[in-house]
Amino acid sequence: MEKLEHYQNMIIEVLKEHDMAKPENLPESESQLIFDKENNHYLLYRIGWKGSERIHYCVFHIDIINEKIWVQEDNTDTIIVDDFLERGVPKSDIVLGFKSPDARPHTEFAVA
Repeated sequence: MEKLEHYQNMIIEVLKEHDMAKPENLPESESQLIFDKENNHYLLYRIGWKGSERIHYCVFHIDIINEKIWVQEDNTDTIIVDDFLERGVPKSDIVLGFKSPDARPHTEFAVA
């Protein structure tokens, strides 16, 4: 349980740090941090407007499944996995959920 709680708090901390880096090209947008610790779902969403264009997309979607961090979505150039590695999460505890199950064995990370 300690590992789960540690990962939950770390994911929230990382997403809050990314939330502080507002994109300059979307001045009329805002972010929404969505934390569901009960079901282990963590999201950072961007919503708003760019002129007359509606902005609504998922920046990050992270889950914890079987005490592993699943990166389901990363729509940035920063690569959120690096934040987890810098905080000591072993590659064996990170799953690249956005990669197909067939491709995961060819990464340096966990397959599931």
